[in-house]
Amino acid sequence: MGPRPGEQGAWDAAVPIGKGMATVFKQTFRPDNTERYPKEIALVPERSHIGRHRLNTHEDGLEKCLGCAWCAFSCPADAIWVEGADNDPEHPVSPGERYAKDYQINYLRCIMCGLCVEACPTRALTLTDYFELAFTSREEAIWTKEQLLEPPPPLGSDPV
Repeated sequence: MGPRPGEQGAWDAAVPIGKGMATVFKQTFRPDNTERYPKEIALVPERSHIGRHRLNTHEDGLEKCLGCAWCAFSCPADAIWVEGADNDPEHPVSPGERYAKDYQINYLRCIMCGLCVEACPTRALTLTDYFELAFTSREEAIWTKEQLLEPPPPLGSDPV
């Protein structure tokens, strides 16, 4: 007489257990895939832009940002604040009629989607490959125009 319906033989139960143990042994003896960050920093792919934002300037030092706030309108997380103002013809800040009087990005809200970069008509805003962003307070996570105009430090360096 064979096993009753719903019962399995010892061999039928051992096969799935053996497959599971084979997976465990295969993973146990494979080489580690540990990154030794920050001692060894892997190179970021050349055309990837996964890091913090940067406000760009022209060669003559004038800011490219015109204060149009298209970046703020396109941000799904509402992480960008732009306040535009009229440019002084005597001492212009940007080549247009307007400039960004106040520009802030809140990195606690930013989801790094890049929609702000795509919306910028003058390529004033770009994403860099600097991804080492750490903050100890909420105030540190809100970057101002002056901070965004500075180039990012090299990867692996302490920005403090």
